[in-house]
Amino acid sequence: MKKNFSFKIEKELEQGTMARAGVLSTPHGEIKTPAFVTVGTKATVKAVPPEMLKDLGAQVVLANTYHLYLQPGEETIKNHGGIHKFMNWSGPTMTDSGGFQVFSLGSAFGKGISKLIKGRNANKNFGSDFENEIPLPQQTELSKTEAEEQAMKVAKIDAQGVMFRSIIDGSAHYFTPEKSIQIQNDIGADIIFAFDECTSPHESLHYQAEALDRTHRWAKQCLGYHLQSGHAEDQALFAVVQGGRHEGLRRESAKALAEMNVDGEHFDGYGIGGSFEKEDMGEAVLWCNSELPKDKPRHLLGIGEPEDLFDAVENGCDLFDCVMPTRNARNGGILTRAGKINILNTEYREDLRPVEEGCGCYTCKNYTRSYVAHLFRAKEMLAGTLASVHNLYFLIHLVDEMRLAILDGTFVELKSDFLKKWRGF
Repeated sequence: MKKNFSFKIEKELEQGTMARAGVLSTPHGEIKTPAFVTVGTKATVKAVPPEMLKDLGAQVVLANTYHLYLQPGEETIKNHGGIHKFMNWSGPTMTDSGGFQVFSLGSAFGKGISKLIKGRNANKNFGSDFENEIPLPQQTELSKTEAEEQAMKVAKIDAQGVMFRSIIDGSAHYFTPEKSIQIQNDIGADIIFAFDECTSPHESLHYQAEALDRTHRWAKQCLGYHLQSGHAEDQALFAVVQGGRHEGLRRESAKALAEMNVDGEHFDGYGIGGSFEKEDMGEAVLWCNSELPKDKPRHLLGIGEPEDLFDAVENGCDLFDCVMPTRNARNGGILTRAGKINILNTEYREDLRPVEEGCGCYTCKNYTRSYVAHLFRAKEMLAGTLASVHNLYFLIHLVDEMRLAILDGTFVELKSDFLKKWRGF
């Protein structure tokens, strides 16, 4: 089958790393990798118009299947001609499968699951607040038994899929692998993901193995349905590697998905999913990428902290998505080369410097820390926009720097220099 999708590696870095620079071609343009993927959960990057996204350097936007299915519904997006026209974004797009959201209401409910769990030695600069989690404040107040009983009312997994209730109106819905792909076909993103089960790293080895078997069966069903859908030429399908914190399961998953095919047709790329202990993430990514095909793109799902991005690039990942830059921005959290700052702190009320000296973003070229601090204190909507523009620019251009450093052979030096300033050494 001829596909309007390709991936070319321009350079692989030596020096004992798996870092590589490439170009991923889609029907809506090229993505120069490694690249940070901007998250637009509900077909919008909160507080940032598409025109500003383009100006700040965003190459690709990822939307969420679960949320768009519930509101406004995939039929509405299809009637607009697809997500590009719906949200007025002409560049490449992605949709995740909705699996993480569904399972955060099911087996993960009440267990504190997130994409990255801080361990004992986590640096204070890092957090794990992800917009992809479903806000259910009561889960922290429930006992284990109560949480499990409540989870059964919210979502239930079986061999064919998962039943869940809408967070909007409580109505019951059922996702199968085929249903997830059908929704993503209708939404019309350039890159879509197979339906998978995301598990907590704290689950038992027995449960991880059981969930992995489901993920692999569902992946093959997704591939078969996608190939018959009429969308396979214009939409790339990525499988999702799971396996928790167990090396054997991670390698098994990567090998199985790399070899998986339907009538000789394989997946177009691979996502690395699951929830990680911070200390385990780099190692888990290395296990996966050591087994995955070198000629296919690899997307690390839900990770966006600078230190983790460097580790992921070093271990062979090409794409990354995370809501951290915009979520933190809306709460006054600003990314700088010297680490994170809280613009609401008193010291910034009269600070006439740009948000970050030397930054080329719209916010830093036009406004002071004092002004942005004023907007937050006055609860003005522009505050979230200006902070989000800066944070997105920061991460997008940081990963762009990594790409250039791979091409000119200075990645190791860039990582060392950046992390010294970031950590305040």
